Amino acid sequence: MPTRQRVKKKNGVAAMKTALLELNDRWLRQLRARFALPAGDLLRNAIYRRLWTSILISSFGGQVTMLALPLTAAVLLHATPTQMGLLTAMEIAPFVLFSLPFGVWLDRVRKLPVYIFGELLLAAVVASVPLAWWMGWLSMNWLYVAGFVIGTVYTVAGSAAQIVLTQVVSRDRLVEAHAKNALAHSGAEVAGPGLAGALIKMVGAPLALLVDALLLVVSAAILRGIQINEQRRQLAGARFWNDLRAGLRFVAGNRLLVALAIAVGVWQMCHHAAIVVQILFATRKLGMSEQAVGLSYMGMGLGTVVASMFGNRISRRIGPGPCLVLGFAVSGAGWLLLSFVPANAWGAPLFALMLMLFAAGAVLVFINFLALRQAVTPDALLGRMTSTMRWLILIPAGPGALLGGWLGEHVGLRASLAFAGGSALLLAIAAWRSPLIRGIRTLPKTDGDDDGAAPAVAGTPLPETA
Repeated sequence: MPTRQRVKKKNGVAAMKTALLELNDRWLRQLRARFALPAGDLLRNAIYRRLWTSILISSFGGQVTMLALPLTAAVLLHATPTQMGLLTAMEIAPFVLFSLPFGVWLDRVRKLPVYIFGELLLAAVVASVPLAWWMGWLSMNWLYVAGFVIGTVYTVAGSAAQIVLTQVVSRDRLVEAHAKNALAHSGAEVAGPGLAGALIKMVGAPLALLVDALLLVVSAAILRGIQINEQRRQLAGARFWNDLRAGLRFVAGNRLLVALAIAVGVWQMCHHAAIVVQILFATRKLGMSEQAVGLSYMGMGLGTVVASMFGNRISRRIGPGPCLVLGFAVSGAGWLLLSFVPANAWGAPLFALMLMLFAAGAVLVFINFLALRQAVTPDALLGRMTSTMRWLILIPAGPGALLGGWLGEHVGLRASLAFAGGSALLLAIAAWRSPLIRGIRTLPKTDGDDDGAAPAVAGTPLPETA
């Protein structure tokens, strides 16, 4: 080939490469522009993005435990409805026993190390179940102890995690932050249950828990990289019992917090009455396999995704109070629906629909409940308020779990679900009739940051009382 032709061909190839590179760069710019985060989005904040990533990873592991632990009890250990209720009650008991004293302690220490240690301890407890199964020690008593320790971790580290969020995100964006956190959970809930069901089918429910343990370790490693300049505030002459009473007085003297505690406490009773029997109902009444149950739980992910994407928008449009009431009604409708589901081909799809309604309702409840209670609380009282509120709302959960188990064993599994659904709908009606809850159209604010001081609330029709 003559030199001129070779040069011409080489130039043509180079021009084509240049054109392709320019086209690729233009396509990548368009792609980045389409999927770029809006200006001011919380995920543009590197610290919050790291926290959100940790939540996403640990949520994937949580999907495995959510299925594997009750399936281990129901299928492998042949637990009765009463035993399932007792297992749930053991997870709740630490909230009742330890919330108040640990709330005082949390207000005196840095929260992030507590959060990280909790993730690691939870990983160890979850890993103990497959170890006990492999050694031939696994029994319901082992699961009771594991459930109690898990509940203890959630009591302490869970409260610390909620306070860490307020140290990363400004209070006027708490509903948005909780909605994004729920979106992280929903990402795991969409893909997690199907993968968890397949994993359980391949290796068995106990061994599947090792995946959760590994992901919790990864989550803790991510949290260690978060930098928070937290100032511990130890007041002169502070005493444990005085601090404890100050936290209780603050919650008791705030009408909004009292109303929220009562409403969400009743909802928790309904929730735990339903949750202790829903796996039994799916496997024993509807004849669903472990993998089918896992796939159905993808409905929970779908409900969480939808509510997480639109929950903040709904809350801004109708107000945090009405949005909270809507959550009660949607989840209650799901439980009531399941109580009428026939044991035929419609069983599995309707079970998935129940999970979707429950998840959507729960997201609407908690993104508003958490934001409201944090918005009205001074920084110095966040630990005690968080623990006190968790204590109050979970006191009814234990009796709800035991009642759900008793109804399931002595009356029928459908009776437990009907009780949960009907009670939640009555709660929604009662909450809507309360001017204090229905009238909250904007997120309240706290004026002060003094220990034990009750805040003034802006945007709430009825003023707070001291």
